[in-house]
Amino acid sequence: MKTNAFADRLAEVGATIEVELDAIIGFAPRDGEPARPKRLIEAMRYAILGGGKRLRPFLVVETARAFGAEGARPRRVGAAIECLHGYSLIHDDLPAMDDDDLRRGRPTVHRAFDEATAILAGDALLTLAFEILAAPATAADGDVRAALCAGLARASGLAGMVGGQMLDLAAERAAAPLDGAAIAELQAMKTGALLSFSVEAGGTIAGAPASARAPLKRYGDALGAAFQIADDLLDAEGDAATLGKRVGKDAGRNKATFVAAIGPEGARARRDALVGEAIAAIDATGLGAAGDTLREAARFVAARRS
Repeated sequence: MKTNAFADRLAEVGATIEVELDAIIGFAPRDGEPARPKRLIEAMRYAILGGGKRLRPFLVVETARAFGAEGARPRRVGAAIECLHGYSLIHDDLPAMDDDDLRRGRPTVHRAFDEATAILAGDALLTLAFEILAAPATAADGDVRAALCAGLARASGLAGMVGGQMLDLAAERAAAPLDGAAIAELQAMKTGALLSFSVEAGGTIAGAPASARAPLKRYGDALGAAFQIADDLLDAEGDAATLGKRVGKDAGRNKATFVAAIGPEGARARRDALVGEAIAAIDATGLGAAGDTLREAARFVAARRS
C-alpha cells in the first residue's frame, strides 16, 4: 500500500469516526436520560472532536475490515476506544499529572474550561466508552459485548493505562533511572495496552479465527511499543508548532524513556525493530494482502512527525 493511499485511508476512517462521535456526544438527551448538562457536553466535545489522527479507531476498523467486517459495528467500537483515549488525555494534562497547557495546538480542557469541568468531562468520556460497547447496536451477541468491555477494562485500568501512569509518576521520583525491562513494562501498560486492544477489538468484532488472535496480539504489542518510542523521539527532537504541544518535557521531568536510557539512535533502532516485529506478526495471521493496511500502519507509526 502506497504512503499516500494510506494517508487517504487514515483520513477517511478518521472522518467517519468524527461523525460517529459527533452523534454520540450530542446535546439532546437520549432515551432514559433526564438531562445532558450543556457545559459538560461542551467540554467533552472540545476534547474529542476536531483533532487527532484517530489511530486507535483506525486500527479497530482496519483490523475488522481485514477479516471481512465493515460498517457501524467496528465504527462504534472505535468510537468507544476514542472516548476512553480522550478521557486519558484530559486527565494526563491536569496540573496534578503532566500539567500541560496545550494539546493539539489548543488550550487543554482544564485551561479552556476549569479543572473541575475537565475532571468530570474525562469521567463522562470514560464511562460513555463502556456504555457504547455494552449496547446491542455494537454487537448482537452479548458474549462479544462482554468480551469487548472486559478487554477495554483490562487495557485501560489497573494493569493497563492507569497502572502505567502510576509507574510513570513513580519513575519521575525514583532515585535511579529505570532499566530497559522496567521502561518496556511501563510503556506497554501506559500506552501500548490501549493500542494493542484496538487491534484485538477489531478481530473480536469481526469474529477473527482463533489462529489469528495470537499474531494480532503480537502485532498490537509491537506497534504500541514502537508508537511510544516514536512519541518520545518527537518530544526530544520535534517542533512544538508542528506537534501542537510542548516539547522537551520528558527530560525536564525525568521521564523514563528509551531516548533517555539508550539515546536517540538506540531508540530509533529499537523502534524500527519493533516495526519489523509488527509486520512479521501480520504475515503470521494468514491475511496476506488483506493485511497490507495494518502493515502500513506499523510503518506510519515509525515515520510520523506529529
